Amino acid sequence: MQKDFDLSRLTELEYEVTQNAKTEAPFTGIYNDFFENGVYVCKVCGSKLFSSKSKFESSCGWPAFFEGIEDGIDYIEDLSHGMVRTEILCKRCGSHLGHVFDDGYGTKTGKRYCVNSASLDFIES
Repeated sequence: MQKDFDLSRLTELEYEVTQNAKTEAPFTGIYNDFFENGVYVCKVCGSKLFSSKSKFESSCGWPAFFEGIEDGIDYIEDLSHGMVRTEILCKRCGSHLGHVFDDGYGTKTGKRYCVNSASLDFIES
């Protein structure tokens, strides 16, 4: 994974989320209640991560998607905070995005990618 991206342009929150796997407060992110057409890209490197077509309202407090863009995301086991979860990272730069859960009931994949808005940018289509 490349780590030679300009991190100085990130806000403190964006840096803490993407580089130190912190979590933004629920219901505070710009993309939580955002449902425009386009693509969500990595805040750090611009790699495509999620299509707006996979976004759904989960009421969890963070943007939720039922699938990522193929070859855009890496998955690693996360045993922090006494839990067993799957962390999702940008495949290109390794930035922390959030976690994926098997509780996306009613979606075509059964998955809920729970993503920090601070790790994303949006390109309208």
